Amino acid sequence: MLVSLIADFRIIFERDPAARNWLEVLFCYPGLQALVFHRVAHWLRNLGVPFIPRLISHLARFLTGIEIHPGAQIGRGVFIDHGMGVVIGETAIVGDYALIYQGVTLGGTGKESGKRHPTLGENVVVGAGAKVLGNIQIGNNVRIGAGSVVLRDVPSDCTVVGVPGRIIYRSGVRVDPLEHGNLPDSEAIVIRALVDRIEALEQQIEELQKSQSRTEALVESASIQSARSENSRPVGQCCSLNEKPIREFLDGTVEF
Repeated sequence: MLVSLIADFRIIFERDPAARNWLEVLFCYPGLQALVFHRVAHWLRNLGVPFIPRLISHLARFLTGIEIHPGAQIGRGVFIDHGMGVVIGETAIVGDYALIYQGVTLGGTGKESGKRHPTLGENVVVGAGAKVLGNIQIGNNVRIGAGSVVLRDVPSDCTVVGVPGRIIYRSGVRVDPLEHGNLPDSEAIVIRALVDRIEALEQQIEELQKSQSRTEALVESASIQSARSENSRPVGQCCSLNEKPIREFLDGTVEF
C-alpha cells in the first residue's frame, strides 16, 4: 500500500504542470486524498473488517467529492485530476498510471451481481464527464474523450469518442496524455457529410425544376403555334402525321 501511495504522489508532478511543491500536493489535491482514503479502506476490507471501510469511503466522498467503493481495485500511479464527481464502482479495476478527470463514472448498467463494473488497463486516459459502464474491458493506452459514453470493450492503443463511444484509431501517432481534448469529432464529420448530401440533392432538385420550367415553356409555345395553324388551316384539311399526335396530346383527345 505504501509503494502505491508513493507512486500516486510522484505521478502528480509528472502529469500536472500546476503542481509546484509537495506541501501543496499533499493538502490541496483531492484526487490524492481520495486515493489515500481508498487504499486504507480497501486494505481493511480485504482483512474482513465490516462497516469501517464503507464509512471511510463515505467520509472521503464528503471531503473530496470523489466516491470510490472500498471493493474497487486501483493500481499504482493513478492520477485523479480535480476529481469532483468521480464515481468508481465496487467491482471496477483501474490499471497502473491511469489518468481520470472530473465527472468520470466507472459504473454498472443494472442490478446484476458479480463483476458489473469496467476494467481499465494501464496508461488509460478518461476525459472529463466520460461514462464507462458495465463489465467491459478497456485495453492499455486507451484514450476516452470527454463526455463519451463507453458501453463496449475497447482494444489497446485506441481512442474512443462520442455517445455511444466509437473507436477511432490513431496508429503511429504519439499524443500527450494531458491533451485529452485534442480528439477528432466524429459526429461533426458525419453531420458535415449529411449536410453536403442535402446540398447536392437540393441542387439536383433545383436543376430539375429549371428543366421542367423550360419544358413547360416549350410545350406552351408549341400549343400557341398549333392553335394559330389550326385557325389558318382551311376547314376539312387534315394535319400532318408529325403534328397530329402532339395536337391530340395537348387537346386531351388521345383515343385508347
